[in-house]
Order: sequence, then structure tokens, then C-alpha cells
Amino acid sequence: MKNPTTKEMLWQQFVEENDSKAFEALFFHLNSRLIKFCIYYVHLREVAEEIVSDVFVKCWQNRENLQHIENPETYLFVCVKNQSLNYNKKMSSIHLVNIDEHTTELIDTASPDLKMEKKELLLKLDSVIETLPLQCKIVFRLVKEDGMKCKEVADILSLSVRTVHTQLFRAMGKLSLLMKEYDRSVKKEEATKYN
Repeated sequence: MKNPTTKEMLWQQFVEENDSKAFEALFFHLNSRLIKFCIYYVHLREVAEEIVSDVFVKCWQNRENLQHIENPETYLFVCVKNQSLNYNKKMSSIHLVNIDEHTTELIDTASPDLKMEKKELLLKLDSVIETLPLQCKIVFRLVKEDGMKCKEVADILSLSVRTVHTQLFRAMGKLSLLMKEYDRSVKKEEATKYN
């Protein structure tokens, strides 16, 4: 039998002992990751925060029925995914992501031109990621940006591990093409700049 993780121990304390401190610690431990995951579906931070809070409230209210949960992290991700899909079904409209909310701050050690190129590249990468089919985009972000294992992603999204690998391969292929195009355009600009 494997040793329980911190999250699993907090879950046990919360469901078996009604420990509100353990519940609070679990909330703070997973809240930001769940919100980020939820944003992949609903595209609005405020809505994502509300959905994640609702999931935690429902868990607290139904804690006596949750003792059978073996992997609380996966359970919470699946709950958030399902609530996000329900929200989208209710809204039945597409929301655009504000790219400014998702750009990474660049370190202030490079020249203004280099910083601009990096920011431009990040924007291009993000725009390519956003063009991926929803499932492919979510798989890519969970594995590459959030550092989750393919097995965890498969459990959360109710997919086979092979499907997760396939989706990840497709995403990487599109990003690879973008990088090749970007390299060509940079080389072309440099050639014209120095001629």
C-alpha cells in the first residue's frame, strides 16, 4: 500500500473527522490549480472562481458521503470539469479569452527588441494553443503548463492514457510548425536588416 499524500491525508481528516482546518488547507492547496483548469473551459476568471468555490462547498456539505474517494485531487478536478461543462451548457455561448490576462511577465534583462520578440513569440504560442481543439488544448496545458502526469490527465478527462499522449503529440506538432515559421521569419528579418 502506498503512503498517502498530503492532499489525501487532508481529505481523510476532512471527511472522516469533520476537520475544518484540514478542509481549509486542502482548499488553499488546490484552489489556484483548479481555477486555472476551470478557466480552460469557461474562459472567465470570476466564473472559474465561483465554480471552484461551489465544488468545495458541495464537498463540505456532502463530506459524509465522500469517504470512498481514493484520489481526492482527481475527484476535485473531475467535479470542476463537470460543473464547467454544465455552466457552458447553460450559457451556450462562446467567450473569447483576453490574451492580456494570460501573458507572462518578461524578465527585464534583455534589450527592448529582444523583449518585444519574446513577448511576440509568447503571444503567437498562446494564440496557436488557443486554436487547438478544446480537448487537445486542455491536455497540453495540464501536462506542459501544470506539470500533471498523463495518467492524472486521463483520469480527470475520462480519457485513455493513449488518447492523452495522442492529443499531446498533436499539440506539440502544431507548436513545432509555429516555431519553424517563427525561426524562418526571424532569420529573414535579420538578413534584410543587415543588407
